Order: sequence, then C-alpha cells, then structure tokens
Amino acid sequence: MVMVRPCFRSIIPLLIILPSSLFTPSSSSLHPNALSKGLSISVDHEHDNLVSPNGLFTAGFYKVGINAYCFSIWFTEPQAKNENPTVVWMANRDTPINGKHSKLSLHDDGNLVLEDADQSTVWSTQTKSTNGSLSLKLEDTGNLVLHQLNGIPCMLWQSFDYPTDTLLPDQLFTKDSQLVSSRSRSNFSSGFFRLYFENNNVLSLLYNGPEITSVYWPPPFLKTWEAGRSTFNNSRIAKLDSEGKFNSSDEFGFFVSDFGIRRSRIMKLDSDGNIRVYSLVGRKKWEVQWQAFSNPCKIHGVCGANSLCTYSQEHGRKCECVHGYKKKNQSDWAYGCEPKFKPCEQGEEDYIQLHHVEFYGYDMRFLQNRTLEACKQDCLNDCNCKGFQFKFDTNFYNCYLKNLLYNGYQLGFEHSTYIKLPKNLVSSFQQALVNEIDPTPVVPNI
Repeated sequence: MVMVRPCFRSIIPLLIILPSSLFTPSSSSLHPNALSKGLSISVDHEHDNLVSPNGLFTAGFYKVGINAYCFSIWFTEPQAKNENPTVVWMANRDTPINGKHSKLSLHDDGNLVLEDADQSTVWSTQTKSTNGSLSLKLEDTGNLVLHQLNGIPCMLWQSFDYPTDTLLPDQLFTKDSQLVSSRSRSNFSSGFFRLYFENNNVLSLLYNGPEITSVYWPPPFLKTWEAGRSTFNNSRIAKLDSEGKFNSSDEFGFFVSDFGIRRSRIMKLDSDGNIRVYSLVGRKKWEVQWQAFSNPCKIHGVCGANSLCTYSQEHGRKCECVHGYKKKNQSDWAYGCEPKFKPCEQGEEDYIQLHHVEFYGYDMRFLQNRTLEACKQDCLNDCNCKGFQFKFDTNFYNCYLKNLLYNGYQLGFEHSTYIKLPKNLVSSFQQALVNEIDPTPVVPNI
C-alpha cells in the first residue's frame, strides 16, 4: 500500500476546492495521481487526467485532430506560448478515438481498456489480476504503471516498456523495444523511421517507407567494428541517464553537450528520421544537445524516390525532383517523384550528368575497370537501368548501375551520377544549364 499513499494524501484539499459537479462514480477526478479498479477517465471531461506527484507529467486524452483523441502522456506545462505541450507517449496513435463518450477504464479483472464511443476496444494492456486492489499511477519519471496491490505491490504493466517515439531519462530500451517516428510534427500517427536492436545486437535506425526498406545507421557502408559497434553482446539494452549520458550494450555511447546539468530531457526519433536528445532550457525551450546526423540528407528516404536532397546551415534541408521527374504527392516528399516519360518507350536515350551527386544503394550491377562510354552503353542496353555512378576506386574507374534512384544527395561526394533520360529531356536540361550560366538580358519596355 505504500505506493498509493501519496495519491490519497492529495485527495483532502482537492475535495475542498473543486466544485462538486466534477465528481461522478465513474470519474478519476477523486484520484488525481492514480486510477483505482472500476473507475474510468472520460474524454468528455477536459481535466479528467492523471498528474504525476511532482506535477511534471499529465496523462489523459490529447487532441490530435477534429474530434480525434489519443490517450497520452505529456509534459504538463507547454514550453512556449501558443504551443501544445510536448507529448512523450501515446497508447493509440494510429487509431484515434471519438471526442464524445470514449473512456479509459480499469476493469475489475485487471485489464486497462481504452474504449471508443461505440464501446469497441481500441487498445488494452491485456493484463489480468485475480485478487487484490489495483492502481494505475503516473509516476514522477513519466512512467504510467499498473500495480496489483495485495501485500507487496506487483507491477502488471508499465508504459516504459512500450515507447512511442520518445525515451525519457532512465527508461530502459531493450531488445523488445522500438521507437517509431511520427509522420510529421502535427501528425502523430506512425511514420517511416524506426530505432531498434537489429538481430546482430546492434542499435540501428531503419527507413521503412512506402516502397523500400533500408538500414541507414550505423552507416551501412561501414563494417560493424568500423562504426565503433560490437555484435558480441547478448543483453541488447540501452539507456539515457538523467545527467545526459547514453550507453548501449553494442558499445555505442555519448554525452550530451550539457552533460551534468539537471534538466528535463527527452531522446526522440523525429519525423525526419534523425534521433536527437533535447534538454529543456529555462523551462521555456527544447534545445538539441545531441543528434545522430548533422547532415539530414544522409538519412534514407527523406525525399523519396527519384529526388535530390540538398542541405545548408542557412536554409536547412531541401528536396527537389531529378530533371525529367515530377513530384508524386504534392503534400508529402516521402512518396518522391515519378517520371514524366515512359521508360524504354520514347526512342533514343542519353544522359544528364549530376556533379557531386550520390544515390546510395540499389546497385543492380558493378562494372570494374570500365570507360565512361562503356558504362553508358551497358546502361542503355538495359531497360531496368535508371542511371549509374562513375567513380575512381584505387586503381580503376568503375561504374555502379542503378535500378532505383533512392537516397540522392549533393554534398561531400567527389564523383558524378549519370541519369538516363529521353533525348528531348536531356536537351532541355542542357539548355537550362546554359540559361543559368549565361542568362539572356531582359530588355525593358519603353
């Protein structure tokens, strides 16, 4: 019973100051820190929430759209004016519930159940308890814990075992855990990026897009030991501690730039596929203290297929379609670009040269010690070939023929990529380059 005493202590003053209209037999308002067996939290009551004893975290129904809510945990205070609080966990991110008559209930059998307005079960902990009292409590750490209270408290379930896109300090990340990014800053549904322990025991980042899947961190072109990782472990566990030190069982680790300063922190897999550690500075602003990628264009899939990613400190990341292609979904770069032409059906073809551009992966063939003309001819003879990279490796010029154009970026690559296009599109590309270098003077009207 020790773990539920703080909740009961806080009931007395609340009974004095809150209006009696708030208290109903099914409401959790009597239990601001904990929910007992047989009680519910209703979406109909905006302030029908659980609050951690230190007041830092709140658990309740978070609005994610028009008449759409998710049961969530968030930092109680917004970090800036006119901004929403920072969400750290969601139970039903991909199946929001109705804004009327939906509820979270702690059933007598020990199951915590989220029901939609039609009483259908959207989410549950799938726990069981045959005897003793039950308590669902939001702890100071931001962990939502379901306890069975008969003699020594027994934990039945905790939110820390099922992270969404965020890790909190001292929250263990295990072989059974994963972080899945949101689709965007405003769309909380599951996105295309995932942090998890790979089968080789290495903590990895995966792009799981609409059409392709690829691991992009640690860098896939490096061997495990070259990336400073070890496969020789069997624990598969990682943790960010409260002072800002991160350790993983594959020997990956780091210290955040404000290490040692006592601040609220989160480790988050953002919607752009980058994993970052943020600290709350002055209780007003989340500031990045560490990130896996300084150049976001190295993250796979950020601009989709047949596209090129460029990045600068001043303008940030920018996506654009390769010449001859057009954006597939005007509101979402994840779907990339599609050709304006029908491959192999528009007569003669030629190449445009993209300087210092790499398209990582998806090599259909590797041809060693070839001339540029030989590479061009080999690609022309294959309808599946979209282009090739031509580069000098140690002693030879080699070409890497591509059957897909993914992960294109223009920064820090010494060589060129040649894109195969119908000759009319090659001509328009060359003319655009001429106009860019030597634009025709504009004669003003007199």
